[in-house]
Amino acid sequence: MDMPSPAISFVGRHNSGKTTLIERVIAELVARGHDVGSIKHHHHTNFEIDHPGKDSYRHRAAGASETVIASPEQIARIKTINEEVECNEIVRSMPGHDIVVVEGYRKSGLPSIEIMRGGNEADANVARVFVEGAKRGFPLDTDFTQFLRGLSKTDDAADQALIEQALEAQTPVSQLTGDLAQDVAHKMPASNTVAVVTDMVDVMEAAATYGIRYFALGDIAGLCDFLEEKYVRPRVSVVIQAGGESRRMGRSKATVPFGGRPMICRLIERLAPAADELLITTNEAANLAFVHEMYPELNIKLVKDEYDFRGALPGLYTAIKSATCPYVAVVACDMVLASASLVQAEAIAMNEHRVDVVVPVNKHGFEPFHALYRREAVLPAIKKRLDEGNKRAQSIFDLVNVEEFSHSRVLEAEPMGGCFMNCNTPEELARLEDLCFD
Repeated sequence: MDMPSPAISFVGRHNSGKTTLIERVIAELVARGHDVGSIKHHHHTNFEIDHPGKDSYRHRAAGASETVIASPEQIARIKTINEEVECNEIVRSMPGHDIVVVEGYRKSGLPSIEIMRGGNEADANVARVFVEGAKRGFPLDTDFTQFLRGLSKTDDAADQALIEQALEAQTPVSQLTGDLAQDVAHKMPASNTVAVVTDMVDVMEAAATYGIRYFALGDIAGLCDFLEEKYVRPRVSVVIQAGGESRRMGRSKATVPFGGRPMICRLIERLAPAADELLITTNEAANLAFVHEMYPELNIKLVKDEYDFRGALPGLYTAIKSATCPYVAVVACDMVLASASLVQAEAIAMNEHRVDVVVPVNKHGFEPFHALYRREAVLPAIKKRLDEGNKRAQSIFDLVNVEEFSHSRVLEAEPMGGCFMNCNTPEELARLEDLCFD
C-alpha cells in the first residue's frame, strides 16, 4: 500500500518566474529531507520527450500506444491519450511522496500559490485588478471580466456608476478591455489561493486584506516553512503495544501463535506500509528480539514501558514519548485485522483538519488503540492526567482537539472492516484464526 501524496500548485502568467521559483523550492525541500514529486502542465499538444532515432521512439512510430523505458535507476512511460488527464488523477498516480509540486493547472482545485512579479507586464495587469478588488471588498471568486471591460450597460444606474467610477479611479485598469480584460479576469487569485509570492508591496497588502499568506520572491526558506507546516506529509510513527504477559491469554499475546507464526509478525506486516518509524512497546524485549532478524529493513525499535504500573494511559504515554515523528499511530498487538489504510486515512484527516487526535468511534465507544495522535499536543495532556492519578486513555480527550472518525469513515478506509476485533482468551484467538484463514 502506498500513501497518497499531498499536492500544491504554483500558478502565474507567462514569464512570471514559476519554473525558477519551483526549482528553488524543490531543492530546499529535498535538502530538508523530503521526497518531492513534480508535475508540469504543458499547454502545447505536440510536445515530445522522446527523440527520433531512439529505440523507444521507433516503437511508438511503429504504432505502440504506450511505451515504457526502464533502467535500474529510472523509468519513463510515454502514452498516447485522447483527452487531457485531470491533474488530480495524475497526483493519484504518484503516491508515496511527501509532497507533489505542480506547475500550472490553475483550474485543478488544488491549493495554489500565486506568483506576481512586478517586472512582468501580465503579472502587473493582474496585480492592479487584485489590489483594486481588495480595496473594494470584492470576493476572491468575483468574475472581473465585466468590471474590467466597463462596456456592458446595466439597468441599474448605481451599478453602472460604480463601474465607471472604478475605471476612472484606476486608469491602468481602465485600459484592460476586450480580450486582455478576459485574459486577466481568468487568471486572478481565487478562493483556493493559499499564498502569494511577489515583489510588489501593494500586492502583499491586498493579500493581507484577503487573509492570504504572502512571501517575497526571494524568501524560499519562509515559503518552504509554510509548505512544511500546512502541506508536506507529516511523518508517522506506528507503535504496536505489546506490553507483556496477558493473564487471560495465559502467555504473551505478542508471541502467541497466530496462523503458525507469532502474532506480532502479523501486526508488523499489516502496519509497516503506513510507518515512517515502527516501534513496539514491550517489557519482554529479549523475547521479541527475533523481529530484528526477520525485518532488518524496518529498523524496529523495542521500547520498555516508562512506568512500572499497568494501565492504558501509562502505555499510551510510553508509545507517544518514544516516537520521534509528529504523528503517532498507536495500535494494540492483538488487533489482528489492524489496518494501514485506516492509519493513512487518520493521518490525512489530521493534516486536513489540524486536530490533535483522530480516534475511531462506534457503538462501543472510542477505539483509542487504533487511533492517531499529534505528539507535541498529546504528550503534555497525558502527563497531566497521569499526575492526577488517571489511567484511562480517553481521559485526555477533553484536554485536546479531537476528531471522531465515524464507523462509515472507517469502512471507507478499510471496506472489509473488523479493524478493532481483538483476542483476550485462547477461545477468542481460535475464532479469529478461523475468520482469517478459513
